[in-house]
Order: sequence, then C-alpha cells, then structure tokens
Amino acid sequence: QVQLVESGGGLVQPGGSLRLSCAASGSIFSIYAMGWYRQAPGKQRELVARIINSGITNYADSVKGRFTISRSRDNAKNTVYLQMNSLKPEDTAVYYCNNKVYGGDEYWGRGTQVTVSS
Repeated sequence: QVQLVESGGGLVQPGGSLRLSCAASGSIFSIYAMGWYRQAPGKQRELVARIINSGITNYADSVKGRFTISRSRDNAKNTVYLQMNSLKPEDTAVYYCNNKVYGGDEYWGRGTQVTVSS
C-alpha cells in the first residue's frame, strides 16, 4: 500500500505561480512512476506531468514550458512536486497526485483545487 498526502494549490492570479507537493509513504520501493493529473468541471481527467524512476518526464502539450515536475526520495518517503508558472485560467482544475507501482496498481491522492482567476 502507498499513502499519498498532497499539499499546495489555492487561488492565484493569471501569470502567477504555485507549487504542488505529494508525499508518498508506505511501500515506496514499489513505485515506478509519479505524476499529476487534473480534472476541470465537465471534463475528463487528464495527465499533466509524469516522472518515472529513470528520471524521464513527460508533459501535456498544454503545460510544456510552464510546468516542471520533480521528485525527491529518501528512505521513508518519495515526494513529487509540480511547479506551475505562468498560470492561465484554463489551468483551473482539481489536481490529483498519482503513483503507479509494479504489478499494475495505482494510487490516487484526494485532490487539491487550483483556481486561476483575477
């Protein structure tokens, strides 16, 4: 089992920045990918950014050049970060942390609201 605790999010003006964090604990040795998804009202959940164990990252086209995913690891937990710059109103959504583990299971955080508005 993997437990995920998200932090960050909130209200920001267009052009502003936010950083999301997601700390994973428990069976962290089994994690091979950590990432962020988002879901706006009336839309499907979509991948925002992901980083795998090798360090390879991938991003949604809509956030390339503005968002950066990174991670830190220690013996007790893995943490994934999403630095979001030059935020736009269309980035408004609930952002979910996602961890995938070997064997096919995946874990989701509870979600954190990001609102970009003046």
